[in-house]
Amino acid sequence: MKKLFIPLFSIGVLISCGTAKTSSDAASQTSSNVKGDKAFLSAYKEISADDLKKNLYVIASDEMEGRDTGSPGQKKAGVYMVNYYKNLGISFPKALGSYYQKVPADFMKKRGGGNLPDSENILAFIEGSEKPEEIVVISGHYDHVGVRNGVVYNGADDDGSGTVAVMEIAKAFQSAKKAGKGPKRSILFLHVTGEEHGLFGSEYYTDNPVFPLANTVVDLNIDMIGRDDPENRGKQYVYVIGSEMLSSQLKIINEAANKKTNNLELNYKYDDPSDPERLYYRSDHYNFAKNNIPVAFFFDGIHEDYHKPTDDVEKIDYNLLAKRAQLVFATAWELANRTERIVVDKK
Repeated sequence: MKKLFIPLFSIGVLISCGTAKTSSDAASQTSSNVKGDKAFLSAYKEISADDLKKNLYVIASDEMEGRDTGSPGQKKAGVYMVNYYKNLGISFPKALGSYYQKVPADFMKKRGGGNLPDSENILAFIEGSEKPEEIVVISGHYDHVGVRNGVVYNGADDDGSGTVAVMEIAKAFQSAKKAGKGPKRSILFLHVTGEEHGLFGSEYYTDNPVFPLANTVVDLNIDMIGRDDPENRGKQYVYVIGSEMLSSQLKIINEAANKKTNNLELNYKYDDPSDPERLYYRSDHYNFAKNNIPVAFFFDGIHEDYHKPTDDVEKIDYNLLAKRAQLVFATAWELANRTERIVVDKK
């Protein structure tokens, strides 16, 4: 997650963030799409702590040299991710022509990116069976802060955890597709670069979208979901940020999916517009939100190893990581398969 925030934009989306009101339509449809659905349950179980751990031990290894934007180490991580998708039989958006969307150095430099080299977003794609033009985005950044004073900052939680979660969720959707139960809407698995330096990869994507933003239903963004913070030590929880900022339905759908699955404690502390951390603005979902696309940001909090070289794979709670990834999958499953796309009815 981006450490320092300098307000560059103003956005009129901060509203009261109390408990969402009940919507019988959203809640009942979520129940029918998730509860007792054999295809869903089979795919859901594909997300495992062991597989998350296997991938994270590669993504956050010393070999990847902290995955700084445009660095050789980040490119190595990208090759691993692309090969993972190839092995699953998950392709890239046809309009893009490859898994890579180049993010030019000049684009980042103009936005305060200094002398960062060219980098790439990585995109994998599963086309919807009934409404392929409507896109559900599941995002996470795969860059971190590199090597400092000869020490590798591996970024196992930030955002190695989100990176491998997106990969596992993709595997779950692909499993359902192979069983003849693929998503009705298309799913874009978006791994963005340059987040740590200024949300550059997600900004580049929303400035140069592969699919029209008008057809983008939602962004579910995952940035740090493998640890706990001091305030919630030992709890089965996740922070959810922004889920009711633009749509009256998204928070309800997420809560209903949670109740039908692992029933984590959903913490809305950072939804408070007056919270000094201003986390709604500090990860990649924000570039979708400022384009009036509903978002939900899944986050574990600011722990003692945040942006330190001690953010290592040995400290990840893999069982909790799996449960949080399963929640995002369950939410995405509902959003991809419900009859109507969610409304945008708040500003």
